[in-house]
Amino acid sequence: MLTFLSLQESYACSGYKITIGNRTFFGCNHDAWFTTPRIWFENATKGKYGAAFTGARFDGKNGYAPQSGMNEVGLAFERLASFHPKQKKIKNRKPITNPTTYLKDILHSCKSVEEVYEFIRKYDHSYFIEDVFFYVDKSGKYLIVEPYSLKIGNKPSYVISNFCPSITSEENANKLDKYRNGVAFLKNSMDTTLEFCTALLDKMHVCRKKMGDGTLISSIWDLTNGTVNLYFYHDYKRTVQFNLRKELTTGDHIIAIETVFPHNPEFEQLRTFKTPKDSMLIGVFIVASAVFFLLTSVFFLIRYFKRRGNNPYSFIQLLLFPVGIILFCYMLVLSGSVHVFYFPAPYKHPTNLFVSMTSYIPFLLLLLIPPFAFVNYKVLKENSWHFLAKGLFTLNNLIYLVLIGLFSYWKFYDIYN
Repeated sequence: MLTFLSLQESYACSGYKITIGNRTFFGCNHDAWFTTPRIWFENATKGKYGAAFTGARFDGKNGYAPQSGMNEVGLAFERLASFHPKQKKIKNRKPITNPTTYLKDILHSCKSVEEVYEFIRKYDHSYFIEDVFFYVDKSGKYLIVEPYSLKIGNKPSYVISNFCPSITSEENANKLDKYRNGVAFLKNSMDTTLEFCTALLDKMHVCRKKMGDGTLISSIWDLTNGTVNLYFYHDYKRTVQFNLRKELTTGDHIIAIETVFPHNPEFEQLRTFKTPKDSMLIGVFIVASAVFFLLTSVFFLIRYFKRRGNNPYSFIQLLLFPVGIILFCYMLVLSGSVHVFYFPAPYKHPTNLFVSMTSYIPFLLLLLIPPFAFVNYKVLKENSWHFLAKGLFTLNNLIYLVLIGLFSYWKFYDIYN
C-alpha cells in the first residue's frame, strides 16, 4: 500500500480506450518533467507496419524512448509507471536487451492484441518491473501487460493509470485522482467524438500547484481512421492532428511537439527551471558541497577536541560537526529524487519520513547564517583561528549563502503556496 501511494508523485500517466460500433479511440496522458516532447514516424523496415510514436526521454543511439504510439493497422499502446513486487523470473524466456527497440518492434510487427500477446510471452517482460503497458487494437480489444502477467479484455471502455490491475483493488485505484476522475466521467455518458475524448483527457490530466507542471503530452489515437490529435502541456483548447499514412509517405521523420503549438508560458517555465538533474553546474556543486560538508565537519570536530582549552568560539566548531553531517545528508537527498524540486514545500515524501524531515533544513540554514556570519567576522577581524580553520569556516558560510539562494529559487521557503 505504501509503495502504491508513492506512485502518485512519480513520473505518471493515464489512459483510456472507448469503443462504440466500429470506432475505437485511445487516449493517453504522458505526465513527466522532460522538456523534449517528440512525435516521430517510422516506416516498416524490419517489420510489416509503419508506426507513429510519442515520447520525451532521449535514449542515446536508440533515439527517443516511446511512451505511446500507433501503427498503420490500428494497434496502439501506452506505457505507465507502476509498482509490482518482484517474483521469480519465468524460465525459458528471451531477455530484453534493448527496451526501446523492443517496444518499437511490437508495433512494427503486430496488428492485433492477440499477436502482441504471442510476441511478448516469448520474452521476460518482468524486465519492466516498474511499468504496466496498455495495448488496444481497432476492434476494441485490449491487452494489459504487467511484469508477470498478460490479460486480454474486451469491455467497451477501460480506464488505466499508475497501477497493476491484477494486484490493485478498486478502492486503492480510486485513490489516484486521474483514474477516479476518468471512471466517473465515463459513468455519465460515452461517446467517440473528439470533443468527448478531449474532455475525458482533460479530466484525467495533472497540473501541480507549485509550477503548473504535470501532463506534458496528451494524445487521442483514432484507431479506425489512423489519425492522432496531440495536445501540448495540458492545454486542451488547441490540438494538432496528424494522419499516420500521410506522414509515412514523407519518410521517417521526427517533430519537436512544442514547435507546432503556440508559445506556452508554463512549459517555458518548466524548460528553464534548473535542478541538479538537468544542470551539470548545479549537480556538481551539490555533490561537491556534500563532500565538503562531510570533510569539514570531521575537521572541526577534531580541532575542537585538540584546542578547546585555547580556542575562541570553540562552540561554533563543535556545532559545525552536526550541521555538516545534516547538510551532507540533505545534499544526498537533493542529488536523488527530482520530486523534491517540483512538489510544494515543505516536501512530504509518502513513504520516507527521513526525506520529509530534511525538507526543513533550508529553514535551519536561515536561522544559522546570522550567528555564523557574525562569528566569521569576529574570527577574521581578531585573527583568532588558524589560517586553515578560518578559510574553511569562511568557505562554509559562502556555500550556505549560495544554497540559500538556490533554495529560494526552488521555492523551498514558499510554504504557503
